[in-house]
Amino acid sequence: MGQRGSVPGGLSTLAHSGTLQVDVLDALGKPLADAVVFLDSAEARKEVKPLAGAEMAQEKRQFVPGVLVVTAGTEVLFPNRDSVRHHVYSFSPTKKFELKLYSGTPSNPVLFDKPGVVALGCNIHDQMVGWILVVDTPYYARTPAGSGKALLDNVPPGTYRLRTWHIRLPVGAPALEQTVTVPAAGTAAASVRMTGLQP
Repeated sequence: MGQRGSVPGGLSTLAHSGTLQVDVLDALGKPLADAVVFLDSAEARKEVKPLAGAEMAQEKRQFVPGVLVVTAGTEVLFPNRDSVRHHVYSFSPTKKFELKLYSGTPSNPVLFDKPGVVALGCNIHDQMVGWILVVDTPYYARTPAGSGKALLDNVPPGTYRLRTWHIRLPVGAPALEQTVTVPAAGTAAASVRMTGLQP
């Protein structure tokens, strides 16, 4: 079963909304886990709200989760749960920031107000790599382990740009894009084949 998106909406929206099932495949046609799919449109961008409680922790000298998806305007905390200090930074154009050597949880979260991909590193532990994908839409989901299926439900009917992103895309490469139509009721299906992924 695919992962369902968390889509806000009142009763009137739910009464006139559809579902999009997305099958994400790799170049060989096999299901691809950990892909992020999201729907973009002018109307969707008007519905974006910041997420509460978002965090990217450091545990056992790794970023946890390895990939975090947030909506534009979300503030993210970076708690250090290791016994050693970390120095978290990003040079990504979407969000450049630096949290110098620290233990515990910094008092100020980092605001991610621009959509795009943010690559994270630790200036002390080079093996640590994490990713934050900032989306300008409330309609998104991620394919779970062992599956390439994602379900976006409670989506208002209309035409959207379906975008698909994966950490194995070359650095700087845009998300794959195609046009989809979500019905006023029922389920539509889309298939995405991601080629050119890095090992």
